[in-house]
Amino acid sequence: MNTYVFLPPARKPTGGITVLRQIADILHGAGRTVHLVARDPGGWRPTGLDDAAPVLEWDDLSLEPGDLWLVPEGWVNALSPGLQAKARCVSYVQNWAYLFSSLPPGVQWHSLPVEFLSVSDPVARYVAQATGRPSSILRPGINREIFHAPDIRPSGRVRIAYMPRKNKALAAQIHSLLEHRMGANRVQWLEIQGMDAFGVAEALRSSHIFLMTGFPEGCPLPPLEAMACGCLPVGFSGYGGWDYMRQAEDEPRFVPWWPLREVDWGGNGLWCADGDVLDAALCLETAVNWFENGDVILQSVLDAGQRTADAYDLAAQRANVLAIWKEMAGCR
Repeated sequence: MNTYVFLPPARKPTGGITVLRQIADILHGAGRTVHLVARDPGGWRPTGLDDAAPVLEWDDLSLEPGDLWLVPEGWVNALSPGLQAKARCVSYVQNWAYLFSSLPPGVQWHSLPVEFLSVSDPVARYVAQATGRPSSILRPGINREIFHAPDIRPSGRVRIAYMPRKNKALAAQIHSLLEHRMGANRVQWLEIQGMDAFGVAEALRSSHIFLMTGFPEGCPLPPLEAMACGCLPVGFSGYGGWDYMRQAEDEPRFVPWWPLREVDWGGNGLWCADGDVLDAALCLETAVNWFENGDVILQSVLDAGQRTADAYDLAAQRANVLAIWKEMAGCR
């Protein structure tokens, strides 16, 4: 079974592109025939990957009925070559919010001979409820050699790292709320933007807290990377983050209404409903106080974050990818 993975055009860093390239590298390294198919050969390329899988240009793509054609969910039109060739078409749902965004008028998933992969347990639940179809779960992985905790926790004022490109206006509201409640100079803020993976990891290791403002999300990598680098994550889940996010407070103000899968770690962050800037600010205040006061709960939460990050390392991702491809190859 030959695999072809569609690479959407991207000029800026995206976690989705990174994961697609990781999948191709894993399959290539395992001796499977796999090609990345680039819509834009000059697009962004992530750092820190093997980048070993061969790349085809779009015009050179020629699929056959026995091939597997993997396309991320927001690019329905890119399924056309696979549908026309009667290849095995798989939509990899990396963000539940885009499942229906690019369907042409009058077209429904029910009418397309397409299978699904989902990036997390919440996304698989969403796909099942929305389409009536099951999907295997193919989680992302983080490089623990890049994203690891510092030998010594950063000193000085509590530093809060965040990514301003993720719902910038909401991040500004949270910032203002926290300053009004705790004072303008109580904490330091660190913007993470325009950095490669190594720069992001260094910034996170220099911080105490990571504020997550992104939503919607399929299985957000920044909070995982923050946990791996020894930060206490606070903020939104994007829905998909509940694949691994668990509340550290005994009585959190927000509790998911959907069932959560069993995991091997406890509370690993302070999480609020998406868009709830007040609760996000209150959770940040709690986190700041934990660091300033050396709260006894802090170390257990940070330890849970390390266990969480370990469960999403590259070895776990590799095992996940190879198990799914073995299963799919056996079904054909």
